[in-house]
Amino acid sequence: MSNTSDNRFVLLTASATCALITLDTNVVAVALPSIARDFHAGFADVEWVVSAYMVAFAACLLPAGALADRIGRKKMLIAGLAVFFLASLGCGLAPSAFALNLARAAKGLGAAMLLTSALAIIANTFHAGAARERAWAVWGTCMGVSTTIAPLVGGVITQLAGWRWIFLMNLPICALLAACAWRGIRESRNGEAGSLDLAGSALFAGALALGIWALIDAQADGWTDWRTVARLAACALLFIVFVQVQRSRAHAMIDLALFRQPRFVAAVLAMFGYAACAQVMMTFLPLYLQNAFGLPAVRAGLGMLPFAIAMVVGPHIGASLGKRVPAMALLTLGLATIGAGNLLTALFAGMSSYGMIAVGMIVTGLGAGVLNGDTQKAIMACVPAHRTGMASGISTTTRFTAIVTSVGVLGAVLATRTHAALDTHAASLADPKRVLDAAFLSRLLAGDLAHAGGSLAGPQGAAIMRIARESFASGFAASLGVAGVCALTIAAAVWLLAGRVPVESSATASALAE
Repeated sequence: MSNTSDNRFVLLTASATCALITLDTNVVAVALPSIARDFHAGFADVEWVVSAYMVAFAACLLPAGALADRIGRKKMLIAGLAVFFLASLGCGLAPSAFALNLARAAKGLGAAMLLTSALAIIANTFHAGAARERAWAVWGTCMGVSTTIAPLVGGVITQLAGWRWIFLMNLPICALLAACAWRGIRESRNGEAGSLDLAGSALFAGALALGIWALIDAQADGWTDWRTVARLAACALLFIVFVQVQRSRAHAMIDLALFRQPRFVAAVLAMFGYAACAQVMMTFLPLYLQNAFGLPAVRAGLGMLPFAIAMVVGPHIGASLGKRVPAMALLTLGLATIGAGNLLTALFAGMSSYGMIAVGMIVTGLGAGVLNGDTQKAIMACVPAHRTGMASGISTTTRFTAIVTSVGVLGAVLATRTHAALDTHAASLADPKRVLDAAFLSRLLAGDLAHAGGSLAGPQGAAIMRIARESFASGFAASLGVAGVCALTIAAAVWLLAGRVPVESSATASALAE
């Protein structure tokens, strides 16, 4: 093959690897009610299906990137595919929710190895100019397509073959990608890579895991319970120690001096707001669609397409606006659009009208699409060329940390509000405590309303199912209301921070990142 053909093969292999990660990250959400049903699992178990993966992913991104630079990106990519293969097999064969969550954590480690090495391979193969721009355009298209089809793929596989096959389908894909990587990718490494910051990585992972553990289990233990308080205190302590370690190291995992730049802080905040307030919709929307409308998995996947397609259209709108407005103004606009979309969805959530919900999804998806690429560019524009690897690591870590934190926080809001609504409605029932117990609430929150109400029949059974749907819709509306307010608050913070730096267009910011 010619050099051009070789490079194209490398690009397609690396892009397909990243698309596999995106597909796997988003495909599981539609299957959560089926997983809960099979394992008789509660809401906390379902949250850990998402959170175990995200915590491991977010915690391992920076050390995985540094390790890939040292031992070689090709070796790391193939090793990551092996870990991802074995973890997917573990997920598909898991005998319990706990075993599934352990395998999901291992899968997050494999995903971090894959993403960092694949991005480094693309950057190392396409150095500059039009070829580099085309390469990242192909990569972005692959990521967009995988994000769009993930809910539908998850729904089809879950309904026709069972949820285990959404994990087992990764096995032949990983084998094919490993063969392609072995055949077509040249080895590369950074000869000047610094030492691994194992202490910083462990501290960050521990702090994140403890914080999420506190948020998830607080719904059962209570916010004032000593276990919740102890976990939150330990999280804060580990994070303080992490910051001190980073300040004392010559080659730290994160250069804290960057956070003295208002523009950098604004860009990182925008990334956090985008992921926490928009991307988290991929987790909660399927639960809402299956609970509130009683949709099967396939139709729930189809029901998410307005959001996913809007996310694909959004970057084109952002690119057009970026030629006319400053970069920070574009980030503010994207966050404000996400906030408006979340508030619209929250407003319509209790109306039992899918069409109105779809309007809110489209608005949120458009805002998310605008931010999907521009947040990354804004962060990269704040650092010199030789630190772009670290900046990319900060960007990706921020994204997945925001998602897992948002799952914990918004999940707590969803649980609290749904519980309160159930208590309010229960006054109309003859013997509410017989049915509306903690197990019923947990299964309802997990999206498993069919199993939770399986023993109910007659007029009272129909009334309880109606109350459950309305209560869940109330909880969903509350969680999206919180997400909307947070997005608008972060938009205001980005705007205020932008006022402390010289105004410059996103096109100029992109040029600085080159």
